[in-house]
Amino acid sequence: MQKQNKLASFEEAVLPHLDAAYNLAHWLTHNDTDAEDVVQESYLRAFKFFGGFRGEDGRSWLLAIVRNTCYTWMQRNRSPQLSFPLDDELHEVESTDLNPEALLVQRANTLMVRRALEELPVEFREVLVLREFEEMSYRDIASITDLPLGTVMSRLARGRKRLQLALTKQMHGEVIS
Repeated sequence: MQKQNKLASFEEAVLPHLDAAYNLAHWLTHNDTDAEDVVQESYLRAFKFFGGFRGEDGRSWLLAIVRNTCYTWMQRNRSPQLSFPLDDELHEVESTDLNPEALLVQRANTLMVRRALEELPVEFREVLVLREFEEMSYRDIASITDLPLGTVMSRLARGRKRLQLALTKQMHGEVIS
């Protein structure tokens, strides 16, 4: 009976955050299959160590496990220079309210932002993804990344500035070309 209660508690605390776990893993690995592998391994680790979970925020707890699992997985399975392009069609936001021209502009803008974000060093990319896409608080990001709150705030500011510069360079490059 206790095993059944553990499983039910685990599912209640962690399972609702599957999409967030995949999103973070995908942004860090840049690959659908790798992200799925990382999330699967993360959930196995989370279940194994669920006894240490004290009922705090399940999302932050899980995303910290995903982040750590991701870095461990990438060290084992990739050379530091190896990188895969992001599958934009999987994460594309479509709206039936937009006309074809507006959709084209939206897709171009989304692609530009994704390219610029992919070019950022991982320490900036991870905090930006957690804050802007996963809408995590600064405290939660600090907990997930095991960084001081000030460092998280600094990385967000510097990451946003680098993202802005990268977007500006892309825009000027497209206009000049």
